[in-house]
Amino acid sequence: MRAIVTVIGKDQVGIIANVSTLLAGIGVNVLDISQTVLQEFFTMVMLVDTKECSLPFSELSQSLKSRGEEQGLSIRIQREDIFDAMHRI
Repeated sequence: MRAIVTVIGKDQVGIIANVSTLLAGIGVNVLDISQTVLQEFFTMVMLVDTKECSLPFSELSQSLKSRGEEQGLSIRIQREDIFDAMHRI
């Protein structure tokens, strides 16, 4: 299953590395990534493949949320089909 990961927060060293390391460690493959810094705010959107993930989706979501809170970031994951449905006009 593919999913969308969003990361938002104050820019700091290591955000991409920390999120990517967490994902790789549990078998999530990053398919595409877009990131930018808007003034002092970091924003990133990742398209990921979770079919080899060693955690249930709910635990993956909680792991990302917890990692974000540790770094003062908002990190969320959403299934691609739900993301698409929410943004369909």
